[in-house]
Amino acid sequence: MKIALHGLAFKAEYISDIEKLFQELTNHQIEIRVTEPLDRAIKMSGNKNLSYWLIENQEELEAVDFLISIGGDGTLLDAVCLVGSLEIPILGLNTGRLGFLATVATDRIGEAIQQLVNGNFQIESRSLISLDASRKLFNGFNFALNEFTIHKRDTSSMITVHTYIDGKYLNSYWADGLIVSTPTGSTGYSLSCGGPLITPDTKSFVITPVSPHNLNVRPIIVSDHCEISFEIEGRSEKFLVSLDSRSTSISSEIKLSVKKEQFSAKLVKLPHYHFFDTLRQKLNWGFDMRN
Repeated sequence: MKIALHGLAFKAEYISDIEKLFQELTNHQIEIRVTEPLDRAIKMSGNKNLSYWLIENQEELEAVDFLISIGGDGTLLDAVCLVGSLEIPILGLNTGRLGFLATVATDRIGEAIQQLVNGNFQIESRSLISLDASRKLFNGFNFALNEFTIHKRDTSSMITVHTYIDGKYLNSYWADGLIVSTPTGSTGYSLSCGGPLITPDTKSFVITPVSPHNLNVRPIIVSDHCEISFEIEGRSEKFLVSLDSRSTSISSEIKLSVKKEQFSAKLVKLPHYHFFDTLRQKLNWGFDMRN
């Protein structure tokens, strides 16, 4: 078995956990391959005793069976972008804060590796959202696991986003911005703006306005088989668009549309994991301080 490890940076307090991860993989005779960002982080930590192969090209990544993301949810999102259409199963080791997507705690490293070796896990397919633009954006990495967002720049006035579903006019949102989220992203930015919670297997997108001026504008759930297109107006000539944590500035002349990506993100789900448990434990869903 070959496993790739990916991480962006880690605190000194987690060095011992990473050493434990390497030891567990070595004990099971698993070939360890490491991405360049994690290789840099390991060298910066001063640890020179870890043995691994460095992934230097896409072909070397294609050869791995699993990828373990070491960090928080942001690192896992970066891992999804790294894997792309290869659809390599990803397991998230949480060394961040919330750990909503990266669900394996550091005290369960040994158990998690044993489950992988024994084949005692499930692969959960998470739909991605794909951006089509009249100009190349995001260096061709035009997909996201959580959401696509249109937003005003800095302190400029509100923008108007004319929105269409399969070419049919839906609404003109006069707001600070607009979010189109996947079911996975429904627990993120969309939720903080009043959007609904959606289970990961739901075949839909959520369109959620950011601070709309009209009180009667509410989030709407649409099928993920549709294509959603936009026309943007505002006093500023530039606007921001983002895919998960990646953002870039565009002009209103650029045509934008989003739809479901043809490939998906494959997340490793270990035994005893359930989405509803994560909602209660990570987001305190349903928690009542009076009880």
